[in-house]
Amino acid sequence: MFDDRSILITGGTGSFGRKYVQVLLERYKPRRLIVFSRDELKQYEMAQEFNAPCMRYFIGDVRDRKRLVQALEDVDLVIHAAAMKQVPAAEYNPMECIKTNIHGAENVIHAALVNEVSRVIALSTDKAANPINLYGATKLASDKLFVAANNIAGKRQTRFAVVRYGNVVGSRGSVVPFFRKLIDKGSDHLPITDQRMTRFWITLQQGVEFVLKNLQRMRGGEIFVPKIPSIKIVDLATAMAPGLRQTIIGIRPGEKVHEIMCPSDDSHLTLEFSDHYVIRPTITFAGRKNDFSVNHVAERGTPVAEGFEYNSGSNSHFLTVEEIIDFNHLAGIE
Repeated sequence: MFDDRSILITGGTGSFGRKYVQVLLERYKPRRLIVFSRDELKQYEMAQEFNAPCMRYFIGDVRDRKRLVQALEDVDLVIHAAAMKQVPAAEYNPMECIKTNIHGAENVIHAALVNEVSRVIALSTDKAANPINLYGATKLASDKLFVAANNIAGKRQTRFAVVRYGNVVGSRGSVVPFFRKLIDKGSDHLPITDQRMTRFWITLQQGVEFVLKNLQRMRGGEIFVPKIPSIKIVDLATAMAPGLRQTIIGIRPGEKVHEIMCPSDDSHLTLEFSDHYVIRPTITFAGRKNDFSVNHVAERGTPVAEGFEYNSGSNSHFLTVEEIIDFNHLAGIE
C-alpha cells in the first residue's frame, strides 16, 4: 500500500521521521515522500542523506492550518509525528505545548479531511495514559481528537488511528544520549531520578515497523499499543557504565516512577492480539461497522480481563543488564 502513494510525515526531521523515511525508501517506491517540519537546517541536512527523486521537503508548522491544507493536497497517507515532547519544557511552557500538540492535531485533522487523505496515523506516548504532566495531557487530548475524527469524516473515506508506545532507545533528548554524553565527558557519576523507575523500551526500527503494520491493520478509531519489554533505569545506567556511581537526584517536574500504556479504566475497551493491544474507541461511529476484534489483515483479538493494566512496573517482560546492552547495540548505540 506504499508503492506509488503520496506520503507525508509531520515532524519528519525528528528521530522517528528520519528512520521512517529510510525504511520507506529501502522497501517501497512511493510517488512522493514529503517531510513537513519547521527547521530549515535539519531539512537541509536530511536532504543530503535522503535525496531520492520522490523526496519533497516542505517548511511548515502544524500550528499553521492553511499551510497544512496546502501541504496535504494529493496526499494519500499521513503520519503525524510533530509534537512538543520534553516533559519539563512543557511544564514551564504550557501554552506552547498546547498550541503544538492539541491545536496542531486539530489542524492535521482538518487538512486531512479537506484533502480526503486516505489514512492518518498519529504518534502518541505512554505518558498519555493516566497523565500527570502537561505533555501527557496534551497527547491524551490529541489521541481523543484523532479517534473522534472518524465521526467527523462523515461520508469521506478518511480514517484516523493512533499508535502509542514507550521510550524510544536513543531518540533525541532521551535518557540514553544524555547518559552517553556524561560518560564521554568523564563524569564520575550518572544521575538517577528514582531508583525504582521503570520504562517501556523500544527501538526506532521497531517503532517504524509498528506504524507501517498498523497503517495496514487500521479500521479507524483504534489506539494501537505494542507488546514491548520494560527496563529499570538503574539497570540501564549499569549497562552503559558498569561500576560508575549512580546518584539519586529526585523526580523531575511531571515525571512518573512507572509508565502505563493501557489503563485499567480502559480494560473493558482493550483487545489483546498476538503482538499488540488495541484500545477501542469509547464512542460509536455512525454508519459503519464498530467491531475491532478482527483487523484489516485478518488478525483476531480477544478482550482482556477486567481491570487489566499494561504498566512498565508490572510488565511480564523485563530486560536484564546483558539484554539491555544487546538491545542498545541493536539500536546502534555503543
